[in-house]
Amino acid sequence: MKEIIQREHPVLRETAKSVPIEDIRSDKIKAIIANLSQAMSLQKDGVAIAAPQIGENLRIFVISARLLKQADKSYKGDGKTDLVFINPEIIKASKEKKPVEEGCLSVRWLYGKVRRSVRVTLQAYNENGEKIERGASGLLAQIFQHEVDHLNGILFTDKAKEVWEMSPEEVAEMQKAQ
Repeated sequence: MKEIIQREHPVLRETAKSVPIEDIRSDKIKAIIANLSQAMSLQKDGVAIAAPQIGENLRIFVISARLLKQADKSYKGDGKTDLVFINPEIIKASKEKKPVEEGCLSVRWLYGKVRRSVRVTLQAYNENGEKIERGASGLLAQIFQHEVDHLNGILFTDKAKEVWEMSPEEVAEMQKAQ
């Protein structure tokens, strides 16, 4: 199992490399996707994770279908199959932005407010090598922007206007209240 690396690690500041299309269905990429899903599943508050967060400098991120279904009532997926995005690119972003609270599995126990576009459209490949395009608003739009930032070597603390620390216990209490 791969460990989630923390903000001091240099790979988090690199621009991740694109996955060659012919490699998407390879055992190596399947293993990275499995490692991402496993590392994320061990974190109670983990909604998404990018490959650099487990030390893989590749343009891949995974979103937890289970947590997305809980957090976003408009999400229509089965809640079982994590969403995989390979070589993602935001191709449209609304001019309308608003401050949203964020945290990060690689910037543990720090949280902040980041101005994000309210709506975005993302283009990527899925784990089967099929090109997909997906529009999003709300939490999903926020996740897309946060994870693409990771792939570009940007941490949310680089953009946050306010940053504060919360203990794991405070985070657990806050989640119970929601």
